[in-house]
Amino acid sequence: MNLIRAILLLIIFITPLKANTIYNLIKIPNLEIYEINTKNKLKYFYAVRPFRLGTQKNIVCSNPNKKDLDAKYKIIHKNLNRYSYDYLKKINLKYIVMCKNLSISELYTAGIPDNVMKTLILDIEFNEDYFERVIHHEVFHVIHLQHKEVFNEEEWIKFNNSKFRYAECSTCTKNISLEKYKITNGFFTEYSKSTASEDMAEVYSHMIFLKKKEINQIRKSDPILNNKISYIENKIKEIDNSFTF
Repeated sequence: MNLIRAILLLIIFITPLKANTIYNLIKIPNLEIYEINTKNKLKYFYAVRPFRLGTQKNIVCSNPNKKDLDAKYKIIHKNLNRYSYDYLKKINLKYIVMCKNLSISELYTAGIPDNVMKTLILDIEFNEDYFERVIHHEVFHVIHLQHKEVFNEEEWIKFNNSKFRYAECSTCTKNISLEKYKITNGFFTEYSKSTASEDMAEVYSHMIFLKKKEINQIRKSDPILNNKISYIENKIKEIDNSFTF
């Protein structure tokens, strides 16, 4: 009987200890370990209960069910596994948090990057049609936050038609579709037209996700996107010269 009591007490004390350790690492409550022994040393956590973040508690996410979590982890891991440990270290990404119905100020979003805490929160229930590509879109935001001095938005804006104007923010525009244009004309998606940083993220994610043959065809047919693709290629090489798209 004493042995059983000792085991039960050990379980009770160990579980909060794990949660507290995770919170101390990335300042997100209600998480548990999903997988930490990965080839590129990314550590994956998931929400066991809903959590709120931010000074105004305006970032909200819920806990997914195990079936969905297991299925989406495989997809997330497959996509992020293309990034080496050295690359992830240079862009300052170490932790992935998986949850569902992620929102900021009641606006749903695919992901929220935090380069200070080396963390990327991903909504595993984001639109299935774009889920894989959006993972890389959010990775770019981590890169951009960590290396703002590398990506000059004024240079980027000059690639566009002189009459084109981005919106003041990504949430103050109706350009929200992530469907790839059949005729690109300088932009991969409607969402690319929201802000310069979102445009960069869309270019980066398409460069990662599309086959090289399709990217080369786009480069030949669209001089604006050709310039944008070359820009992203060159800037990523400044960060990690060994990385290839």
